[in-house]
Amino acid sequence: MEDPNYVLYVASYGDDTAAAAEDFKALKHVDEAAVVAAVVLDRTTDGKVDVKEHGGGLVGGGTVAGGAVGLVIGLFSPPLLAATAIGAAIGAGIGAIMKRHEEKKIGVDAEEWLPNGSSAIVAVVDDVYLDGIDSAITKAVKKTNKAIDKGDYDAIVQAMNEGGDAIIKAVDA
Repeated sequence: MEDPNYVLYVASYGDDTAAAAEDFKALKHVDEAAVVAAVVLDRTTDGKVDVKEHGGGLVGGGTVAGGAVGLVIGLFSPPLLAATAIGAAIGAGIGAIMKRHEEKKIGVDAEEWLPNGSSAIVAVVDDVYLDGIDSAITKAVKKTNKAIDKGDYDAIVQAMNEGGDAIIKAVDA
């Protein structure tokens, strides 16, 4: 069986948090194999990021919810994961994610896609289902997707596992 090709999918909603929540619910009805992990992020006007929703069938492959949250935030914008986890000792895991991001230019800029006072859905999806994902996300102001090669995905999963407990605690706090 061939390994899936993953895509980082980001849908931005401006200040319409209700629209983000509605699209997230619609995302749950897409084929179970489509979504590896997904979250709704809200960023306050002062820049604090809150993880509003995750799980509910959108965390696959045996990944624990907190680890999946860290994974999608880390792929979306490693500096955002660091900012979200301020005050937590998250060690080598976050450093490895940020290093991978800098070397490979994975991720999407948080300032553009999740500016202060806005919401976004961030998901890691199997590219085979990209059309279905795109059809389910109807209320977004803008959408983007970016291929994640298997090596990037595996390296970030490994970094999550190495710093997993601290990252989970930081993201769930």
